[in-house]
Amino acid sequence: MTPLNLVQIALPVPLRRVFDYLWPADSPHCPAGSRVEVPFGNRTLIGIVVSFSDQSDTPREKLKPIKQVIDRTPVLNDELLGLIIWAANYYQSPIGEALQTALPVLLRQGAPLQAQTSTSEQWWQLTTEGLGLPDNALRKAPQQALLLAHLRANKCCPWSKLKEAGYARDTLLRLRGKGLAVEAQEPPPAPTERPLVLNSEQQAALDAISYKHYQTYLLNGATGSGKTEVYLQAIAQLQQQRAGAQTLVLVPEIGLTPQTIGRFKKRFGGTLAVLHSGLNDRERLNSWVRAATGEAQIIVGTRSALFTPMITPGLIIIDEEHDTSFKQQDGFRYSARDLACVRAKSLNIPLILGSATPALESLHNAKMGRFQTLPLQQRANRQAAPLIEVIDTVEHNQGLAIPSLQAIKRHLHQGNQVLVFLNRRGYAPTLKCRDCGTVVCCPNCDARLTLHHTPKHLHCHHCDFQRGVLRSCESCHGRNLEPIGQGTERSEEALAKRFAEFPVWRIDRDSTRNKGALESLFNRINSGEPCILVGTQMLAKGHHFPKVTLAVILDVDGGLLSADFRGPERLGQLITQVAGRSGRGERRGEVILQSQNRDHPLLQQLIHQGYGAFADALLSEREITQMPPYAPIALIRADALNADSPRHFLTELKHQLSALAEQHQVQMLGPMPALMEKKGQRYRHQLQLKAHTRHALQTFLATLSMRLEANKAPRDLRWSIDVDPQDMG
Repeated sequence: MTPLNLVQIALPVPLRRVFDYLWPADSPHCPAGSRVEVPFGNRTLIGIVVSFSDQSDTPREKLKPIKQVIDRTPVLNDELLGLIIWAANYYQSPIGEALQTALPVLLRQGAPLQAQTSTSEQWWQLTTEGLGLPDNALRKAPQQALLLAHLRANKCCPWSKLKEAGYARDTLLRLRGKGLAVEAQEPPPAPTERPLVLNSEQQAALDAISYKHYQTYLLNGATGSGKTEVYLQAIAQLQQQRAGAQTLVLVPEIGLTPQTIGRFKKRFGGTLAVLHSGLNDRERLNSWVRAATGEAQIIVGTRSALFTPMITPGLIIIDEEHDTSFKQQDGFRYSARDLACVRAKSLNIPLILGSATPALESLHNAKMGRFQTLPLQQRANRQAAPLIEVIDTVEHNQGLAIPSLQAIKRHLHQGNQVLVFLNRRGYAPTLKCRDCGTVVCCPNCDARLTLHHTPKHLHCHHCDFQRGVLRSCESCHGRNLEPIGQGTERSEEALAKRFAEFPVWRIDRDSTRNKGALESLFNRINSGEPCILVGTQMLAKGHHFPKVTLAVILDVDGGLLSADFRGPERLGQLITQVAGRSGRGERRGEVILQSQNRDHPLLQQLIHQGYGAFADALLSEREITQMPPYAPIALIRADALNADSPRHFLTELKHQLSALAEQHQVQMLGPMPALMEKKGQRYRHQLQLKAHTRHALQTFLATLSMRLEANKAPRDLRWSIDVDPQDMG
């Protein structure tokens, strides 16, 4: 029997399998990880070659030949391909969708695997002949002579600057035609910053890192303790020991990348590649290629940058490792932090997880000896931790309490900056009729519409529904509509009126929507003039504002009363991180917490004993209740336009799998409505799974996912599996 020449291909479809196709008999096999174009139904899709085989469960006459081989060099090397396939299996995701998530958009669309420079980015320099040409050699071509002199004086110039100087592109091309000028590589900026002198704790942490084998290091450093300097000097040590070794640095938000990139460029020059959603598709592909070829020795990016290829990997760093942004919340629901551990182990290189408020899972791994803790308790400027005061706001239903306003005034008149933190965008979270008590709600979600003033409208931050501001109540037609509660816009307005002599800058997703807006605001803040910063979580993540000496945190009670078991952990991290923005300069910081539960035991423990004791208390609770990290969990989510469909679907699934769950000792809780049952006109229910071991849960999930695919669900029903969920809502 003649063996079949088959190729197994992963396609971007929601099916947990690969697909068999016929490989052309006269074509040599391409490596696994290459892209091919194949027919799929009445469509043509781009897929990834996973393997070749001689056998198929599909009869030969039903197999289709591939249409085109796109790559002869794989876009995903064996290491990355193996990582993504492992992750797809662990997170119960279709392999094709996981592989597509890992690729830049242009590669998904079939673009060639090569960097491309736009005309405005082209750099030009003189050739040896151009440099040696006599001054009067181009006297009959005066424009060419002027351009030659300009390039001789400036050595290497981008076309955009030559154009600004008044030179025509035709003149430049004529110089090239004569062999006097050529396109050049952009000269990398030279390093401008020398390493800082480390304190004893920083030096001990740096000395403990070995670059010869895999080990996860938990750099548990207080805010302002100089974790970034340890990162920088660890990268420098790696490059001294292994010339050309690459480092991958992940940060949670785009907002952190300009600051991080600035530090790294000052220290290492132009050896960086950057990957985040703020770049266009071409810029992302260019960075991907620079990393894959080894041209970029340092790769800085957000969550998806974890899948960047490296030709000489040496170190992975996750900054603010506790941040929930590292967990993808839809599609391929992976955790970049957890997969970084898997990738570092596979590559046999060290991983550094840095945070002032490590996730409870990371602290548990350190206690169990899986991670090595590198403590940094001392602030780099030797300044004491900020003083924290809790103000009882039972009598202050909204806005800033009088003691907070007095403290703001004092710090501003001392020439310092003040940070006011409120994790609610908009002007007010609620618009209410004072006559009949009706609250204006979103028609698509179980949520109230947020009132915005710039521009003036009502907005649902869950489904993006928007409408104009009502002039009268839709229930009683009364005109007595009143904004209730405080958002960043309202806080900005109130503070601008009360402290008119000082600038008030709001930093949230609305005020920083335009490209470069966030960087521009940070430049103003870093000028050092007295000002008030009003913002959301964007201000809480690792920023260094040395002139901020007071942080006021409004409404800290949400996390204490949260229905999500992770709520208290998130609150402790948020308070500690925001408090850490204060007192990073010469003067000791001050923090004011406004709360209606000032005597809550967890809040008091956090303030008086610190995040470490607070986290230990939460870990003890988790152990008693057998919740993560002591028992793994997964959520099966279902949603539909009909309120009963998801509940019936999950109830039937639970019934079908009850015997198997008992066999694997997997507990099934629910189905129950999501914390917000209706969202985007869809009703949501979920089934929680918990097991004693990951192996038991994974074995059960493998059967469950196949059962879910085989079940005939109602047409409008959608389901998903979330392994190690970070959001229980």
